[in-house]
Amino acid sequence: MVDAYRLRSPLDHLGLTARAQAEAEYSGTGVVLSEIAHLCLINIRGDASDPAFIAAVEKSIKLTPPTAPNTVAGKPSQSRIMWLGPDEWLVITKPGRGERAMAELWKNLKDGKLHAAVTDSSEARTCIRIEGPRAREVLAKGCPIDLHPSAFGPGQSAQCIVAKCGVMLVQTAQAKDTAGTYELYVLRSFATYLWTWLEDASQEFGVRVA
Repeated sequence: MVDAYRLRSPLDHLGLTARAQAEAEYSGTGVVLSEIAHLCLINIRGDASDPAFIAAVEKSIKLTPPTAPNTVAGKPSQSRIMWLGPDEWLVITKPGRGERAMAELWKNLKDGKLHAAVTDSSEARTCIRIEGPRAREVLAKGCPIDLHPSAFGPGQSAQCIVAKCGVMLVQTAQAKDTAGTYELYVLRSFATYLWTWLEDASQEFGVRVA
């Protein structure tokens, strides 16, 4: 874990906090962009068919690793666990909770001598959230997967490309008018590029920073 006083978002240089304050009164925008910085991201590898492995993860983070491809378990306001592959998951939790989660996972998985791996990848990525009535249309400009509500809805995820940039995409909410809220987990070295692309692609709909 990185010392808290040394943490720096890869988008800090864009002054997003100041922009969010200045644009708070904007209305009529079709897209809202924000960065969710410093989330705790923990990669887990293990055997989903091993009851002992599943039980150890459940005991550690109070969530069951999903086995259905491209799904996420848990609530956005709390901790979540994302399916990345048949033997791989990503735990997503709020800033400050990662150290305890890592300790619990190490204890419960290693003490049982299970064939598993736990890696803190928190500072490897940041999260960009895009929401609003035109968010799906913006993503569709650069994402090849079908984002229609009938094909991709809340609780679903995908490792995909957005504007030639590899991301972990999660849909967290769906409004009655089919407007979605999406989170894009992007490597920090690509974060500025992806943010500027999303902002540019949103211009025709009106965009503000939150």
